[in-house]
Amino acid sequence: MDTMQPSEALRLRAIALNLRRHMIVQARGKGQGYLGQGLGLADFLAVLYWHVFDEDDWRFDDRDRQRFYLSTGHYSIALWAVFAELGTIDPSELTTYGADGGRLDMSTMEGHVPGVEMTGGSLGHGLGIATGAALGYRLDGKRSNIHVEVSDGELQEGSTWEAANTAAAFHLDNLVCWVDCNGIQADGPIVVSIEPVADRFAAFGWDVKEIDGNDMTQLLAAADWSRARGGKPRAIVMRTHPGRGVKRIEQRDRAHFVRIDADEWEDVARELEAENA
Repeated sequence: MDTMQPSEALRLRAIALNLRRHMIVQARGKGQGYLGQGLGLADFLAVLYWHVFDEDDWRFDDRDRQRFYLSTGHYSIALWAVFAELGTIDPSELTTYGADGGRLDMSTMEGHVPGVEMTGGSLGHGLGIATGAALGYRLDGKRSNIHVEVSDGELQEGSTWEAANTAAAFHLDNLVCWVDCNGIQADGPIVVSIEPVADRFAAFGWDVKEIDGNDMTQLLAAADWSRARGGKPRAIVMRTHPGRGVKRIEQRDRAHFVRIDADEWEDVARELEAENA
């Protein structure tokens, strides 16, 4: 392991904690939201934006930059937290999450906030869009990678596997797919079995790595692995835990959409700090 990784992991854990704080501010302002998924994805987003990306990538004005497509648009609560931490939106705007007339929608809408690469929410579209972007980058002679996050629920969509097949057929080794496997969909556990996820991507001709998506050391190793070009697209299957960092949310049977009573939010915030003390 790189000797720099332990200190880098500590730095990124601190950023992930701030992202979770920002998410709680958002959900508290609305009283509800897609907090479970956001908390589970915080560690990955810290690695992507603060380890894989550099400033040119997240300033969103460089046409040759690395790009990130958030397929599961209702994870927007996590993306707004990233933008607040980067300073590309004012943190004071976080309290408007999901509010009428605000920019910070509960699902991503392209064109409302700089850095949102696609309108999300119609699940199963993200990998296809990212595959097209990766092919476009190759045709234009651009060397940067295209990153996309998809959820395990989206693996029930045929269009996802059509995109996976296309990416492998065109040998798009500038494409990196991060699969958030948290085991839930709208009303509870995944309905149609999509396991074994890693083996399925491999069968479609992808290079694959499977990790604990809330383990910073494993995420760092996967991020460094994803940079290598070997003629194949790369998939990182992340086993994440909805609500990670707040026990009362982690322990819920249904953490897809979280509602919390007004008098509980202080306890939620305290649990997060205690978990990371």
